[in-house]
Amino acid sequence: MMKLFLFSVLTYFVSISFAQNYQKVIGTDNNGLRYIEYDPDPLNSRMYILDNGLQVYLTDYKDEPRIQTYIAVRAGSKYDPSTKTGLAHYLEHLMFKGTKKIGTSNWKKEDFLLKEIKALYEVYGTTTDSLKRKEIYQKIDSVSLMAASYAIPNEYDRLLSEMGATGTNAYTSFEQTVYVNEIPSNELEKWLVTESERFSDFVPRLFHTELETVYEEKNRTLDNDNRQMWEELFGLMFQNHQYGTQTTIGKVEDLKNPSIVEIGKYHDTYYVPNNMAICISGDIDIEKTIMLVKKYFGALEPKDLPVYQQPFEDPIIGVREGKVIGPNAEMMVFAYRFEGYDSKRSMMSELVSMLLSNGEAGLIDINLNQAQKIQGGYSYSYRLNDYSMHILGGKPKNGQSLEEVKKQLISQIDLLKEGDFDEWLLKAIVNDYKISKIKKLESNKYRAQDLLSSFVYDVEFGQYINELKELEKVSKSDVVNFVNKYYRDNYVVVYKEQGEAKRDHVTKPQISQLPINRGITSQFYDKVISMPVQEIKPSYVSFSSIEHDKVKKGVPINYMLNRENDLFELYYVYEFGKIHDPKLSLAISYMNYIGSDQYSAKELQKEFYKLGCSYSISSNDKRTTISLSGLNQNFDESLALLESFLANPKSDSVTYQKMVLKILKGRTDRKTDKNTILRKAMSSYAKYGEKSPFTDILSKDELANVDPSVLTTKISSLSSYPHRVLYYGPKQLDEVKSSLKKQHKAKVKKDSPKIDKVYEYLNMDQPVVYFYDYDMIQSEVLVLSKSVQFDSSLIAPTQLFNEYFGGNMSSIVFQEIRESRALAYSVYSYYSLTEDSSKNNFVVSYVGTQADKLPEAVGGMNDLLDSIPESAEVLANAKQSIKKQIASMRITKSSVLFEELNRELKNQHRDYNKVTYDYLSSASFKDVSDFHKSYIAKPSRVYLVIGSKDLIDFQELNKLGKVKELTLEQLFGY
Repeated sequence: MMKLFLFSVLTYFVSISFAQNYQKVIGTDNNGLRYIEYDPDPLNSRMYILDNGLQVYLTDYKDEPRIQTYIAVRAGSKYDPSTKTGLAHYLEHLMFKGTKKIGTSNWKKEDFLLKEIKALYEVYGTTTDSLKRKEIYQKIDSVSLMAASYAIPNEYDRLLSEMGATGTNAYTSFEQTVYVNEIPSNELEKWLVTESERFSDFVPRLFHTELETVYEEKNRTLDNDNRQMWEELFGLMFQNHQYGTQTTIGKVEDLKNPSIVEIGKYHDTYYVPNNMAICISGDIDIEKTIMLVKKYFGALEPKDLPVYQQPFEDPIIGVREGKVIGPNAEMMVFAYRFEGYDSKRSMMSELVSMLLSNGEAGLIDINLNQAQKIQGGYSYSYRLNDYSMHILGGKPKNGQSLEEVKKQLISQIDLLKEGDFDEWLLKAIVNDYKISKIKKLESNKYRAQDLLSSFVYDVEFGQYINELKELEKVSKSDVVNFVNKYYRDNYVVVYKEQGEAKRDHVTKPQISQLPINRGITSQFYDKVISMPVQEIKPSYVSFSSIEHDKVKKGVPINYMLNRENDLFELYYVYEFGKIHDPKLSLAISYMNYIGSDQYSAKELQKEFYKLGCSYSISSNDKRTTISLSGLNQNFDESLALLESFLANPKSDSVTYQKMVLKILKGRTDRKTDKNTILRKAMSSYAKYGEKSPFTDILSKDELANVDPSVLTTKISSLSSYPHRVLYYGPKQLDEVKSSLKKQHKAKVKKDSPKIDKVYEYLNMDQPVVYFYDYDMIQSEVLVLSKSVQFDSSLIAPTQLFNEYFGGNMSSIVFQEIRESRALAYSVYSYYSLTEDSSKNNFVVSYVGTQADKLPEAVGGMNDLLDSIPESAEVLANAKQSIKKQIASMRITKSSVLFEELNRELKNQHRDYNKVTYDYLSSASFKDVSDFHKSYIAKPSRVYLVIGSKDLIDFQELNKLGKVKELTLEQLFGY
């Protein structure tokens, strides 16, 4: 079964605290710097506090020569002034615009104009007359255009891209703003130089175009039913606290009246070293790293921080109800409120949540989801500094009310109150949590996130990582008493109904197109780029660690030893999938709801969970995979359990009919989701027409007439088809083979199924616009054009073109559409290489924008698709970025097994990372330009547009091609 394990990492101190179950060790390193360590600590981390109060969390993990970094500021949206909401989030955007040194060609001249813009915004914010506001904004736009002549947009992004960084981004939440990068380990000093400059200064550069980007982001949230539901939930839950009284992005009215002065004050107040932390995990020398951090961040000046006064919430007495209306399918959510992280009640609510839903054996998982009593339900804990919440939610079956879904979920809480749950489940949850922690230790991202959370929520790292020991102490009677005392009619519930949404939005201002100034770099940029680094040489994947053998006739095994921990992964891989057998995916879905001749479905789930193991069966178009993973000590027992289930699944007609109803309801719900409509249904329609792999599904009547025993036979007969075993774990090969020979009931006697239906792409040789009318403020456009069939010689040129043209925030498309013209929040374009050599490649471009900006945004995209701008700087940046990523990234662990298998199936004997790396040494703009002319420029394009018919200008759409409005029946085939 697919595991969904939501274990919150959010923290808070209140008066009720836990007994210390860890040891805090204070030491002095070889540099004479004091540090803190904790025992036990599986990360072997160290925490330093510099003289200026900056906290630095470091852990060394050498899986590959890369480093995950987070720079965190305790400056989330709860610190926004109530009269100027959204400051923390908008400041996050502006922190990418540079400083007095980064992103400017002439700071003195630019600064003079930026001060004028700041003053104009203060007048604008206090002016109520609409005509005068328009005049002031025109002046802002005019001065901004002059100031932009000195700006170097995206210079920060270019710097990080040149270093070989990936994942360059940031996010703002209630408590914190966090800046994210993953960099090659040899670029650490460059990164520190750049970030120390970035955090030493604040410049509101390109303010009004970035404000328009935030407008777009706000409008996207207004189009998102889920976001609206959560805002309603938080608003009812927190009627005094900022968690509910203001949103992270900000109120529409505040966004319309921004203040650079207030944003500057916010920055000066909270962006100080004694309110910040740097969290690093990766291939580092801890003592050398801390000296570099001290060198570049030690000079930042600390300041006294304002004392945060937490608003007090009255107890919730009775049920608070809310309602949200929008086009998506109906759903509901409700929540109970508790104190912050460091309270016993917060921890207990976490445990209660896991008893209800842990992805496998929780009461909701088994009694509701597996029993198909609701369309789908969940439970998780959301723990913040000042308060925590236990959140539950679900979707209704066809004909089921939202109130009934709530009753079903509450019935599971009632079982806890009655003590009607297995005591072993408590131990299994702790065991499962241990496994999830072990897995996270294999990822620098998750290791650094643990360090980050300890800082943001102001809890000692030793306590944070050892909360598990507190969970181990909880007894069944503790749970029963807790739930009876705190889970009453004291919750907030929000019903999300289907209907026409009534939403405010932020309108489009007039913005002049700003210059990009691609050929200009700042002195700071040149200085950082010229800093010497010790080169990392590429290390291409080696398969020498893989051993090849046979389990039995027709069943080869690819084996790789896990030397890192005591977890195993086992895979049975079949090279056929859904396009070979349309009923295969149906059979796989059915397996989630049935048991074997030995165990009921419910018992089977529990048995796997007891063992600390999980299994899954999945199928894509051309591959079916059965996987088993978990604790090595239970390998044989879990393998026997899986094999027994696969060999003897027990069909149940009543269960099958329930599943059919659930499938049909799921299909109805899919037709309400704009992402599914655009990216799945409309995209398939454009490529294939009404008959496509997407619409090739069993009809309602066909589903009803399927004999469920046919489905179980499909599963039990899998062992008779050729397949390969992949194993990654701590057992020796002979041990694995011995276990498989005893348990794996494989008798290969059939050839793999053949494809009996082939779908051909349409010609797509005429421009056409496919439109679907959807209740939304924004509009979204996918632009598709069909290219040539797969050719391996295109792999390297494609990677360079994509990086140059539309691959990141320093690419041509992002700069032109978002930075220069402020025409979209989200925009990208790339050449998509097919994995099927018999299929065509595609050019894929996307713009998400306000409906009234649609013609300009699509026109701007078409201009770039027709004629690519030349920039030596962007090209050099793209080449360096790819080369450094290839040089520092590694394929490791079980990924090595799948990499070898995929190459074998494709008969691919060359490592295309090496091909690309070598190609980049001599690649020029002519190569990029030739690629663009050959595969991108001026083909017939198909435009997929989703938006509100009342807001779209169809005269403009008709200029792109013949407009064809589509129905859901055409798109989905039902």
